[in-house]
Parts: sequence; structure tokens; C-alpha cells
Amino acid sequence: MSSYSIATIPGDGIGKEVIPAGREVMEALAAASGGALHFTFEDFGWGGDWYRAHGEMMPADGLEALRGKDAILFGSAGDPHIPDHITLWGLRLKICQGFDQYANVRPTRILPGIDGPLKRCAPGQLDWVIVRENSEGEYAGVGGRVHQGHPIEAATDVSMMTRAGVERIMRFAFKLARSRPRKLLTVVTKSNAQRHAMVMWDEIALQISKEFPDVTWDKELVDACTARMVNRPASLDTIVATNLHADILSDLAAALAGSLGIAPTGNIDPERRYPSMFEPIHGSAFDIMGKGLANPVGTFWSVVMLLEHLGEAEAARRVMAAVEHVTADPSLHTRDLGGSATTEQVTRAVCEHIAGVRQRLAA
Repeated sequence: MSSYSIATIPGDGIGKEVIPAGREVMEALAAASGGALHFTFEDFGWGGDWYRAHGEMMPADGLEALRGKDAILFGSAGDPHIPDHITLWGLRLKICQGFDQYANVRPTRILPGIDGPLKRCAPGQLDWVIVRENSEGEYAGVGGRVHQGHPIEAATDVSMMTRAGVERIMRFAFKLARSRPRKLLTVVTKSNAQRHAMVMWDEIALQISKEFPDVTWDKELVDACTARMVNRPASLDTIVATNLHADILSDLAAALAGSLGIAPTGNIDPERRYPSMFEPIHGSAFDIMGKGLANPVGTFWSVVMLLEHLGEAEAARRVMAAVEHVTADPSLHTRDLGGSATTEQVTRAVCEHIAGVRQRLAA
């Protein structure tokens, strides 16, 4: 039997609805495994409510509480009554940077039954993985403000890239591209205008490419890449970009695949020194919180990524098959996909499919 210790952090908004749904799916998977899989969960109530009670988004020793876990399943960070930079830096980025989860991986494809907005794109033509540098760049946290409240007030945010940081994310992206059938990588840049760090980014990409002669790669300016994603989606496969560029491109990718509600992400420590963290990308969505409208598919796909990271490939395939079975049924589409299904209905359908596969195999 394989046993794993999982930290769950629902966070804010609909995170409190989709993370329990994700846990329910993992428990259904364990029950259907015939004793081959076992998960123990520890829930951490950090986020906006914790901030109101304690003046911080998570405890100062919170990373130590997570350090021994096999993986983290995270909901969302964001509260309309707390400044966004506090919720993000105080929780999600504190974990990502504290555990050096430098590779943010966001797969995107059009799932069965989902009608994407691109009229000239067949489902198989949009099948991407976006690799986001997750530790430095535009979100390095370097900068400051002076003379606040005065006419001469000034503020800076400095994008900082290091050779070590760029080398490791490029090498990760090339390895990922090599593992995919097309062995195709697009390096996103803006070196025509940002003539220092982004030029170094380009130079390192060329340097690392020599280690992967079997990978075909090209370079695309970030603004041109947005048009290419819309007009020529089949020309892309694996994409690597800076922290900010990939943050924006991956939201566009999710929208082109049908909804931000179905999109997953993994914050990965490839060296496995620390636990990696998996989360849906949709945010806290306070406008639909508590109404049962949240789409849990992004969380379920994040569970798939979590299982793959743990080496449980067959379990991951089983959950993904259940997700695709459910998305193929329009009656199980949530509001973001044009349907009226509830979070509970989608979750129950996925769990029943997982259990049903087990029963059919036993028969």
C-alpha cells in the first residue's frame, strides 16, 4: 500500500468549496483502490479569516508545519476586504518561495464536451503546457515606495532575473518538451524592449537548447504569442515564459479552452527537497461563494497533477478519465461552462465514476 500525507489549504472564497471536493475525490479514489492507496489529510485554515483573527495570512512557523507533507492541495488566496498584495504575498507566494517551487506548470487542453470560443480550433489542436518561472522575475518582490502621501511619491518594482534561475527553468522546460510527443518548445520573450534581463533570458535559452538537440524550439515575443494562441493554436505545444508573462498567457489559455474554472496548476520543486503545491487557477471568486456554483474541475485536474507528481500514474489516469467522462455530459456543466450543475453534483458524478470503474473491474 502507498500512503501519502496531504496538506489541504482551502484559503479564501470558493477555495473553501472546491478543496473539500478535491479531498472527496481523493478519498473515493483510495476507496476504489482496493487498499493500494491511502491518503491522510491535514487541513490548515489559513487565509483571510486567519488574517482577521491573527494579523497574518499564515503563522510565522507555517512552512515548518507543511515541510513533512508529501504534497499540498491549495484553494485560493484573495479577500475583497484585504489588499491583494497582502493575501498573495502572505500566503501563496510565501509557500511558493519558501519551498523554492520554481516551476509553475499549467496544462491546457479542450476537454470532451466543452465548447471553446475558437471557432476554427478542433479540440486536439489546443494541447499546451505553459511553464512559468515561479521564483523571481517580475514577482521577485524587489522594490519600494518613498514619500508616500506627497506629490513627489515614487514607487518601483524591479524585475530581477538570475542566471541560475533562468538556467533551471529553461532546462526544466526543455526536459518537459522532450517528454511530450511533439518535442516542441516556444520560448516567450520581450527582449526587443527589455534589453537587459530579457536579452540574458534569450541567450540562456539558446545555451540550454544545445543540451536538447532532439527538441525543436522557437522564440516568440509575448505580445505576438497572444495572437498566435488565438490564430494558430496548433503551432504551440510547450511554452516557457517569465513569471508575469506566463501568468497572463496561462489565463488566456484557460479561457480559450473554455473556462478558468477547469484549469489546474502545479507549483513544483523539481528537486523534491520540499513538498510541491497544486491548485486551480480560478481565484477566490467571492461573487459566487457559498452558492454551490463553483466549478471543481480545476481542482480535480490539480489532483491529477498531484498524483502524477507522487508517481501514481494509474491513479492519475483514473481521475482524469472520470473528469473527462463528466465534462462530456452537458447536464454536468457548471455555470461558467453555460450549464446549471452545482459543485456537489459534479463532485458526486466524478466520485461515482471512479467507484464504478472499480466495480466494473471487480466484476
